[in-house]
Amino acid sequence: MTTSVGAEARRKDGWVAPVSSPWVRVLQRLPYAGPFVLWLVRNPFIAPALLYVIVVTQAPFVLTVWYSFHRWNLQRPETAGFNWLGNYVDIFRDGRFLNAVGVSLTLTVGAVLLSLLVGLLYAQLVHDRFPGRGIVRTLFITPFLVMPVIGALAWKYTVLSPIFGVVNWILQSLGGQPVDWLGVQPVPSIIAVLVWRWGPFMMIILLAGLQALNDDLREAARVDGAGSWAEFRYVVIPHLKGYMQLCVLLGSIFIVNEFDVIFMATQGGPGTASTNVPFLIYQNVFYGFDVGRSAAMAVVVVAMTIIVVTLLLKVLGRLMTEVD
Repeated sequence: MTTSVGAEARRKDGWVAPVSSPWVRVLQRLPYAGPFVLWLVRNPFIAPALLYVIVVTQAPFVLTVWYSFHRWNLQRPETAGFNWLGNYVDIFRDGRFLNAVGVSLTLTVGAVLLSLLVGLLYAQLVHDRFPGRGIVRTLFITPFLVMPVIGALAWKYTVLSPIFGVVNWILQSLGGQPVDWLGVQPVPSIIAVLVWRWGPFMMIILLAGLQALNDDLREAARVDGAGSWAEFRYVVIPHLKGYMQLCVLLGSIFIVNEFDVIFMATQGGPGTASTNVPFLIYQNVFYGFDVGRSAAMAVVVVAMTIIVVTLLLKVLGRLMTEVD
């Protein structure tokens, strides 16, 4: 069956679109670009927004991948040239990068899982009605609304400070000795700051899931003799499975790229103890002026993010299956 100018093309879902010229048939034969271009033509209101998102998000990433295959140091422009996989080989031979990968994985996994637990606890606390619930919800959400730089400085000088910190004041009140937390335990200290900030974010998502849960199910569980823990495990947790996976997904994407807390609190120290990959990229670009190697690190961060998110989602899915 041939298609002529002015005829109509019908998709499988029943949507009818006009075919105005023979070039449509040519585009339909192209493997990927053709259907995409036709979709843009047939959706003129969505196409501009989609093109804008592609240009803003994907074009810089493609450019970063291109730079990662080049030898390009701004201090030695005469050595610039195509380097194939040389930058990737160099960074995986670099002990600083491998250390930064380990720190990034530790920060991401630890902060995401603890933030999920804290967010679940917060959501449970503010789900049921009680006097002042609105005020308590606002107080729980406040850390997520504080600027990351301000929050990091507040933790550095008022909470974890070895001299004026609240934590050390509590330790001394109990008969303990003051500890330089950011100097002795930099990674756990940064995880604590991240949990303080991202726990409320996950609380918002999980609280929405709790409010979507039918109270009749919980009431039926109570009538059947289920206690609070059984109700939470067999009714609430299975219902929140999708919401918890969303928390893990978004939390991993944001926390693996964490920079503000490390820059303001530890500067990657002591030494390189708290240097994650984004902070190492910052050092390579602004102190080493090595664009090619930094681009390769950025590409590895993207791949690492995908791997970490996939693994965390699988672990969470298995845990939810055991609960079910």
